[in-house]
Amino acid sequence: MVHAAQIKIPATYMRGGTSKGVFFSLEDLPPAAQVPGAARDALLLRVIGSPDPYDKQIDGMGGATSSTSKSVILARSTRAGHDVDYLFGQVSIDKPFVDWSGNCGNLSAAVGSFAISAGLVDPARVPHNGVAVVRIWQANIGKTIIAHVPITDGAVQETGDFELDGVTFPAAEVQLEFIDPAAEEEGGGGSMFPTGNLIDELEVPGVGTFKATLINVGIPTIFINAQDLGYTGTELQGAINGDPKALAMFETVRAYGALRMGLIKHLDEAAQRQHTPKLAFVAKPADYVASSGKAIKAGDVDLLVRALSMGKLHHAMMGTAAVAIGTAAAISGTLVNLAAGGVERNAVRFGHPSGTLRVGAEATQVNGEWVVKKAIMSRSARVLMEGFVRVPGDSF
Repeated sequence: MVHAAQIKIPATYMRGGTSKGVFFSLEDLPPAAQVPGAARDALLLRVIGSPDPYDKQIDGMGGATSSTSKSVILARSTRAGHDVDYLFGQVSIDKPFVDWSGNCGNLSAAVGSFAISAGLVDPARVPHNGVAVVRIWQANIGKTIIAHVPITDGAVQETGDFELDGVTFPAAEVQLEFIDPAAEEEGGGGSMFPTGNLIDELEVPGVGTFKATLINVGIPTIFINAQDLGYTGTELQGAINGDPKALAMFETVRAYGALRMGLIKHLDEAAQRQHTPKLAFVAKPADYVASSGKAIKAGDVDLLVRALSMGKLHHAMMGTAAVAIGTAAAISGTLVNLAAGGVERNAVRFGHPSGTLRVGAEATQVNGEWVVKKAIMSRSARVLMEGFVRVPGDSF
């Protein structure tokens, strides 16, 4: 029997924020995968090592968590005022699908540096020393992200002393601006709050009825009070990810929240839309010990947030969910704002399983609708490996 030989595809393995993913230039992909469709999805699944019934992704580049089962495709932008088009694919670990429904805020931090190094940004826009401003079109959600990438001697500077909880080593700081991050296509025809309410009563048959803030900014997110779900907001991954009943409960709540937000039309569609919406629970500040052993004091944070991604509690915080947290915290009357003390603010520091994170956002009302022009946070990024990935030639 003749077996197809492996092919090799130029790729870069990068950390962005608290995530890792395989980055490709669109023009380097095989022709069949340069367009959306089954071939592209099959290729990315094989690269990452999915679907894997063992949940380990041993035969691929994935790391068996939602934070490390990711892919990015970049191309020079044809959109006016932008340098690069950024497409993100969240690869399921145990199922044969790639979710294209949302952005990855963490990997957004690596897009600018990859684009510069790959020659996707006009060299005239990159200073020899200083900060390059890379204008990114986030193609999944149709939004602009501006990355401020440090440059030293004409090359991207990746080393530095910026520390990010959830990341082991310090690196250079990359500031991200998420421009007009509220969704415009889903969940209520462009309303930041798809139901029109800052707080809803979310009825989940067989589970309960919960107060919920349903917000569509950064990434569609469902916020619920931790105590209403039987939690304190100080939990680490082990307290939830090792509890199948809890995970099933969270997924049921997420599915009904997605239905209430108008993101799906039928409950069973949630299984094929794992990346969005996110489900998060919030609580007032309290002392806890982060997963690294670092002591977090109540006085260090404005509130506590725990969020689930792809069916598991996230080890830190998704960047896009941080945008949702910052925006909701800036709007008086949301559950996030109330957990943070119920005061007006344009920035918030929240505690997550790995430590703390600060995000800024300013929200205003225009003609009775809440709008946010920009959300800002700092992350870091680094190339881990570059060269080629190999996949069997008949795998896509």
